[in-house]
Amino acid sequence: MSSTFKDLGISTDGAVGIVEIQRPPHNFFDNSLINQIADAFEAFDRDDKIRAYVLCAQGKSFCAGADFANRPQTGAAESGKHLYKEATRIFRAKKPSVAAIQGPAIGGGLGLALAPDFRVAAPEARFAANFTRLGFHPGFSLTFTLPRLIGQQKANLMFYTGRRIGGEEALEWGLADMLVPLADVRKEAIKLAQEIAESAPLAVMSTRETMRRGFADAAEAATERELTEQEWTRKTEDFKEGVKSYAEKRPGNWKNR
Repeated sequence: MSSTFKDLGISTDGAVGIVEIQRPPHNFFDNSLINQIADAFEAFDRDDKIRAYVLCAQGKSFCAGADFANRPQTGAAESGKHLYKEATRIFRAKKPSVAAIQGPAIGGGLGLALAPDFRVAAPEARFAANFTRLGFHPGFSLTFTLPRLIGQQKANLMFYTGRRIGGEEALEWGLADMLVPLADVRKEAIKLAQEIAESAPLAVMSTRETMRRGFADAAEAATERELTEQEWTRKTEDFKEGVKSYAEKRPGNWKNR
């Protein structure tokens, strides 16, 4: 199966499927990468030998979102309707999954990190919804998934400030389910997936369907609202300034237009 994925490494460990993002060091995404991840999840869903899967990444970052600094216009276009359609396919996966977060999960990369059921993180992990710092509206269903996970108030804090949350605080807030040394992140994520795989697969999928009933539909509805707001905020002068100022690591000189 791995030969069909340009930017992914696909492997198995017993009843656990492993999807490794291979765009180091920061694993910026585009439509193609999200499509490949969705294809890999669906392939594991069809494989009766696989009972759970792990999403992990090479390099320093788990996923730093879209590469606006180097391709601001292309990145904006690729983060729109087509990418969201592919992301919804990830949310509709049928089997439990675990994300191994070894480093930053930023912007849309945070959205990708919240798609699996569980997250195993290192202290070096960083979680940030930095959209407003870039001058546009959050996306990747985060307006649904983030408050569902950590509560509305903490989600508001992350959205409005763009603050980065480290591994220890992520565990305290519920962004991460386990905190382990950096060298052990992937191993422990696979171990958790293997523990899930020890349960009866039909019972697990049935229980997961009940626990996540309406999840994918709500995530898809959230993206429609997000996309409406992103389309006009990306056309503002503040978005151009946000991309520039973020790359230069300085406060934005906002014009409110």
